[in-house]
Amino acid sequence: MNGLAARYGEVMAGAEDRLTREERAVVHRELAELVRLEPHTGTVLDAMRAVSAAVPERLYRDSGQVLRRMHEIAGFGNYQSCLSSLPTVHACFELGLAPGAGRTSQPAELIVGRGHIAPSFYAEQYVRGLLPFLPLTTMHRGGMTGVVHRDWGFANTMRYSLGVGLAQAVSRAWELSRDGDGRKVVCLAGDGELHEGVTFECIRYAHEAGLSNLVLVVDANDRGIEPLLKPLNRDYLRSYFTTVVEVDGQDADSVRAALSELLDAPGPAALVCRTRKGAHSFKPDGPVAAPPRIPSFATTTGRMLATGQARSGRTAKVFTADMANRFGLPGHVPYENTGLAETLSVGLTLGLSDDDLKVVATDAMYYMDSLSMLTEAATSVRRLMVLAGRNWAAWGGAANAFNLLSLLVNTRVYEPVTEEEFLACARRLEDDPGTVHVLSMVDARFEPPAVDCSAAVDDGVWIERPQDSDADTVVISFGYATTLVAEANASIGLPHLHCAALNPVLSRPVLDALSRYRRVVSVEYNGAHGGFGAWLRHQYLLPVTVHGVRDDIDNCVHEVQLRRHQMAPDQLRELLLSARARAGEDYAAARA
Repeated sequence: MNGLAARYGEVMAGAEDRLTREERAVVHRELAELVRLEPHTGTVLDAMRAVSAAVPERLYRDSGQVLRRMHEIAGFGNYQSCLSSLPTVHACFELGLAPGAGRTSQPAELIVGRGHIAPSFYAEQYVRGLLPFLPLTTMHRGGMTGVVHRDWGFANTMRYSLGVGLAQAVSRAWELSRDGDGRKVVCLAGDGELHEGVTFECIRYAHEAGLSNLVLVVDANDRGIEPLLKPLNRDYLRSYFTTVVEVDGQDADSVRAALSELLDAPGPAALVCRTRKGAHSFKPDGPVAAPPRIPSFATTTGRMLATGQARSGRTAKVFTADMANRFGLPGHVPYENTGLAETLSVGLTLGLSDDDLKVVATDAMYYMDSLSMLTEAATSVRRLMVLAGRNWAAWGGAANAFNLLSLLVNTRVYEPVTEEEFLACARRLEDDPGTVHVLSMVDARFEPPAVDCSAAVDDGVWIERPQDSDADTVVISFGYATTLVAEANASIGLPHLHCAALNPVLSRPVLDALSRYRRVVSVEYNGAHGGFGAWLRHQYLLPVTVHGVRDDIDNCVHEVQLRRHQMAPDQLRELLLSARARAGEDYAAARA
């Protein structure tokens, strides 16, 4: 196999033990057909359409069953979100709006703002003979993306930003209106998504610009990641849309009939689909598994915050964008859930007392949406701690998010990997309340390093000491990457310096030790451009070779990302061995 077939064969092989005998047999026939097609000149979607036509057997006839199997094979995902929108997705296919629906001309253009429901479309396409089963076995694992993307037939692509789908829909509606095209634009959104600041701006602008060709379809299940504070405000929608209709969103026929009428009716419209949604993240059926021996580091944040608060005696005001459970806040610290409104989470800190500790807990990539508000906070708020969750996950994530945050005025970025490092960052904030402390809180599970930077959190600490090695190469790592490097370096024994700060302020003893090495390798699980290694190079003129994520974090699970970005421990081991060998060659050449 080569090319596309090799890629999908490799990814599918990782899930083969989760396939039924019948699924395995069909997938292998599909993979053989994909091999026969190569080299093909079309897109991935073109190839999959051809494979589906060549192997027409359908394992399942019900898209709900397919959706369930996709998540069971993947082992995780936003199953309940996909399930609540499945009747609406079915209606879009029946009306010829969905990708691959088979109409020669679309009655309207479809923008999927609720980007993580892409699997619902794949499930419908499968039962309609438009996709083979093979790519469905690769969801979230480096094959099929779990979020809408043009490569898979959607009219729009989403990456990090919630709410951007409505902006894409308004943009398209504006363009069609200016071109005299009478078609409407249908945007699928969620009630949690409508908490985003950009969605308010979009709805307001569409109304004031007189866009009569926008139809907003809202999955109203009263949940974001966590339960919403209040149900969707129907009166708000009525203020901006000529027609607002509400239907049972679990009934595909009702959704189809209502949406069909709104496409024919004059003026902008909103269709509210009442649905139900369970837990945000998929959990397979069966006995409850014992909790992992090592919890995700991010989930220990609530306990660590409580410890820090007890030590400082300072009142903490904690705001989270629908992510209290991700950070383990319940039962440890009081918090205010702003829903999926991360910009507001920052904004709520602007008028609080200087004496209060302000904590904002959300995802690192969400701050790509609210850098302006964070800049405002960095110039006016004292004692602000930002917990920037870092999970990579199937949505992907901006490789340079922390590098951008570190460039904000009065801001420093840390990635603690021990409780004492976390508490040291809290103490540093006490000593320097005018600087925003951004803490990258990783969702990975790992054994903490044997030593930490808590005594001097801006400096570095030796995991492997220089005096214990006669090597010509030294490795310096930032945050979570330290745990990967430590594993890779265990059998090599290169001197290894760990830093919790993205822009460390290295002490003279550390710099004197580093200056003795011919080759310095920096490792960061972050954007290499302008990041940790670049800082070491330009600030201290060290002969640094930077190893990090150079492009955008791939849209796949973490263990796959590790390998794709050359960050798995065995890959790092080869990197360190190679660096050590090159240092020896350089030394020999210099002697000669």
